[in-house]
Amino acid sequence: MSRKRKQPSAQPVSPETMSRSGHTFLPSLLLLLSGAAALIYQLLWIKQLSLSVGVDVYAITIAISAFFAGLAVGGTVFGRLADRWPRPFLLYAALEVGVAIVGLAATQSLSHSAQLFGRMEDTLGPVAWLLPFTQVSVPAILMGGTVPVLVRAAVPDREQVARVAGKLYGANTAGAIIGALLPVFILIPAFGVRGSAFGAAGLNLLAASGAAIAALAMPRQAASAVRGQTRAGWSQLLVITRRTPAARLALVLYAVSGGIALGYEVIWSQVVAQWTSTRSFAFAIMLATYLFGWALGSRLYAKRAARSAKPWGEFGLLIALAGVVALFAVLALGPWLQGAQVDGATLAFGLTRNESFAMAMRFVTATLWIVLLPTILLGAAFPLAMRIIAEADRAGTDTGSVIAWNTIGGIAGTVLAGFVLVPHLGLERSLGVMAIAACVLGITAVMHDAAVGHVARWTTFACGVLAVAGAVIVKPDHLAQLLAQHRRGDLVFYQSGAGGTVAVIEQKASKGTFHRLYVDAVSNSGDSMTSLRYMRLQALLPLIIHRGEPRAALVIGMGTGITAGSLLNYPGLERRVVAELLPEVVDATTLFAGNQSVASDPRVDIRLRDGRRELLRDGGTYDLITLEPPPPSASGVVNLYSSDFYRLASRRLNADGLLAQWLPLPTQVNADTQSLVRSFLDVFPYATLWITEMHEMLMIGSHEPIDLDLERIVNRFKEPGIATALREVGIDSVQSLLAATARPVTDDDPRIEYGPWVLPGEITRVLPQLLGLQTDPPLAGADHEFTAQMKLDRDRLHRFYSAGLHAYRGERDRWARALESVVSEDPRNTYYRWIVSGE
Repeated sequence: MSRKRKQPSAQPVSPETMSRSGHTFLPSLLLLLSGAAALIYQLLWIKQLSLSVGVDVYAITIAISAFFAGLAVGGTVFGRLADRWPRPFLLYAALEVGVAIVGLAATQSLSHSAQLFGRMEDTLGPVAWLLPFTQVSVPAILMGGTVPVLVRAAVPDREQVARVAGKLYGANTAGAIIGALLPVFILIPAFGVRGSAFGAAGLNLLAASGAAIAALAMPRQAASAVRGQTRAGWSQLLVITRRTPAARLALVLYAVSGGIALGYEVIWSQVVAQWTSTRSFAFAIMLATYLFGWALGSRLYAKRAARSAKPWGEFGLLIALAGVVALFAVLALGPWLQGAQVDGATLAFGLTRNESFAMAMRFVTATLWIVLLPTILLGAAFPLAMRIIAEADRAGTDTGSVIAWNTIGGIAGTVLAGFVLVPHLGLERSLGVMAIAACVLGITAVMHDAAVGHVARWTTFACGVLAVAGAVIVKPDHLAQLLAQHRRGDLVFYQSGAGGTVAVIEQKASKGTFHRLYVDAVSNSGDSMTSLRYMRLQALLPLIIHRGEPRAALVIGMGTGITAGSLLNYPGLERRVVAELLPEVVDATTLFAGNQSVASDPRVDIRLRDGRRELLRDGGTYDLITLEPPPPSASGVVNLYSSDFYRLASRRLNADGLLAQWLPLPTQVNADTQSLVRSFLDVFPYATLWITEMHEMLMIGSHEPIDLDLERIVNRFKEPGIATALREVGIDSVQSLLAATARPVTDDDPRIEYGPWVLPGEITRVLPQLLGLQTDPPLAGADHEFTAQMKLDRDRLHRFYSAGLHAYRGERDRWARALESVVSEDPRNTYYRWIVSGE
């Protein structure tokens, strides 16, 4: 008998034997690579989906749900399969190869399915959503099997399931952190979307190679010994495993905790925007912090969970604490956080002398306070759930079930938070509801097990009391009031919706006040003189210079309503269409001066739809398409500045039709501004660039020559509505109206969204270069007197802009002298007077 006991020690040491003795290095490394690849794919697919279904929040949520649904199915199916598979490492290798192939195919197909999806939606209605759902969910099914298969490969005993599962899940999440940051900071700026997908596929194949080598190291006897069991178990593969009532309850509670966790992610993505930025890397930092907290909690608690004698009490207490901490972290927000952000940025800049890194540290500071501690607590609950549910002989099945149930709960939480709680309750009260739900879950867990100690039980009940108190005292506009305080204004409008929060803040000028629109705490212009000037020109200038008789116009983006309202000043238009994603923005337009009450005017057709999706679905054509989306550096916006988008829009233009694109100057570096112009010229060979305000330009493009016929322009300018609208912003004559080599941006190369942080004073480098390129406009029918007056007005305007550049450089005396000279030459110009005195 003693010889038989010693005999196994003489056999080769397999990866399974190593894992059985507690070594999880290889599975952890493989899941690190797998997790990184999965997050790269997910971010790329969400970005690619916006090209076919638009950035409509419902569309993106459905796509994310498809991703998580695939993970849930994959975790369940392949977890059960792993328990009956003789070589789990080999099964894992096959999964990774499959992810690489199908993942690349999904990335490619998503970018080319826009027209197909549009046709399907027109003919099949909601059934069309099966197309993007399938494109995302199929590769996600394969991804979902990776964690449970490797947990089964580790073959832990009963006491080691929680510890090993926690470590491997933590490693997978750590890889996801890397995957959340890689596309934003390295892959997309350098290689584009498709190149990034190939990078993710390379990680899949690297993981597959490591697993295949491990599988080959297994003794054949070990694999063949379980082959009979595998065949015997095929018929039970899809049968629901019978569980104890305690295990079933634990699965349900962990599913609810998954809903709470992903619900928090939806809410936090809007909460942190006030303290960060719309840049993509700001969101990436928030997501990475979320995943880091989850991985850290899972890793730190894995060993304790394996030894826990009262896992129900600890599980319930952790979930309840997470809810309370998440609520009170937001309740405690105030101006102090801005000071902490400045301190963090100053320290980072002192260590690195890098402005972008210092700015990123501002975002890290905010997300650490809001996100980190609750996610650590939620992550710690995973190994406890495994401790309650999992058994050694069903390690793969149980791990898959835990992940699947948690994922299904996450889908429900995403939909509930995004489409029910936030739109109807707002961010703050949604956090209150989530905190109460977390405490109810925690109390249910601690009450289930009579062995739970008094301290854990009463602490969980105390968390419930705190959650209810916090939910009652939190103000529904707490964050908006903080925003108004930070912007030194008064909150006059606030609404939450599925697509984001919309606020209007009244701010003081040197004389009087003006209103400014904020979407997710990010400024989207206002109704000051400078905004009125460029937005009215955004609509009226292309209509005035149009070589035909424009009858139909489309405005992409309602915003303050000033551009859309300016269309009402042009009497020849018969069809005026506005595409706006957020209904709350439409409601807010009533507060802005100068938009002619456009939201209630029956002559305007307002369609609540993403602009790109409007172009994909609407078969109509236009004489003018004008758009002023958020700056191209903002997350999810750059695809409205790409050559691919311009080609799509050009197909909706009539003969002689014009496309007018707003071009901000201070929001990107000079090289990126050149790329934006290059993208426009790649589609519209005939283009003009107009200065509509010191910080804004207007690109107008066409497939036909843009002839500036003076007689036609003068006649249109004389229209009472047009003349009045332009005179109010300092353009009182046709002369003053007319005074005014890079890689192109494409859908596959949207690097401006991920470009370097814009340093202060970038406009002092961009504007002079653009002004230096100006040439006389090709006017037809202009006499010498008209041309001389136009040049005089243009020279005065350029001197006005030069005065502004002196101010940016801190040359206050030169700024004052230059501005005084300009105003003295044209004292009646309302634009100049407003800049000087606010009148």
